Amino acid sequence: MTKPAPSRRFVLVHVGHGAWCWFRLRLLLEADGREVTCLDLTSAGVHPSDADSVVSFEEYDKPLVDFMSSLPENEKVVLVGHSAGGLSLTHIMHEFPEKISVAIFIAATMLPSGFLSEQDMKDYSTLASMLLRPWPAQVFSSVSFREEEDVNKIRRVYIKTARDNMVKPEQQDAMIQRWPPSEVFVMDADHSPFFSAPEELCKLIFQASI
Repeated sequence: MTKPAPSRRFVLVHVGHGAWCWFRLRLLLEADGREVTCLDLTSAGVHPSDADSVVSFEEYDKPLVDFMSSLPENEKVVLVGHSAGGLSLTHIMHEFPEKISVAIFIAATMLPSGFLSEQDMKDYSTLASMLLRPWPAQVFSSVSFREEEDVNKIRRVYIKTARDNMVKPEQQDAMIQRWPPSEVFVMDADHSPFFSAPEELCKLIFQASI
């Protein structure tokens, strides 16, 4: 029996590392015939900008905004974001609600307004110090979005990482309770399951995108 052609594109959004961090997950998705887009956000990965030159969150997200703007009018994507990359997902949900079939948050910041607490900023400054390339953490301190009804119409799925020492399970639970998604999956994994458990993560993403 011939397998039906996939109808959705997966857009994988990193935090700080760069598009390269998705390489294992990308291979698994593409092996199943899916189209996958991974972008370097401004100053990340091989993007030529310097982190110190990025002055706003909108500038940081510009490669993702440009990509979403280029999509055909009737095409919808599955947005997948990790950690503080969840803020980029929320940004895109506000800007392009009609182009998203589902938004999948992996151990990610999931806040309707985008506002980060002081503790969140401390955690992400710690993350920035662990990355291979400097990350414009300062632009995340001023992130805020208007809470719009269209955003709440988009299906959201949260993948919780139970052994996470960066975005701790209780922090993830608090965000889930504050802005309840359609579904919650739990992985017995650390903060970066695309490295430590890519096959399991891929299965959950397939489940979430149905």
